[in-house]
Amino acid sequence: MRKKVIYAIGLVVGFANGLFGAGGGTLLVPAMQKFLKFETHKSHATALAVILPLSVISAGIYLWGVDVDWKIIFLVSAGGVCGGVIGAKILNKLAGWWLNILFGLFLAAGAIRMLFA
Repeated sequence: MRKKVIYAIGLVVGFANGLFGAGGGTLLVPAMQKFLKFETHKSHATALAVILPLSVISAGIYLWGVDVDWKIIFLVSAGGVCGGVIGAKILNKLAGWWLNILFGLFLAAGAIRMLFA
C-alpha cells in the first residue's frame, strides 16, 4: 500500500511540475506530511531533493526548440543558488511549526497574487 501511495504522490507532483513548470514542492511537502507521516523538516528536505530531477526534466522538455534568454537563465540561477543555500541553512534552524506557518503564508501569498495578477 505504501508504495502505491508514494507512486501516486510522485505522479501528481510530476504532473504539476510538468504542467506549471514549478509547483511540485507545494504539493509534495503537505502530501509527505499527511500520507507518509514525514515530520516537517524531513518533508521539506526530501521535496528539495525530489524536485531537482523533476525540474531538470521538465525544463529540458520546455526548452526544446524554444528561444530563451540564456543570460537571464544563468543570472536568475546564480541568484537561486545563493538563495537556496541561505534558505537551506535557515530551514535547519526553524522549528517545525514556524516552517509550516511560513510555508502556508508563502503559498497563500502566491495564490492571492495568481488570482489578481
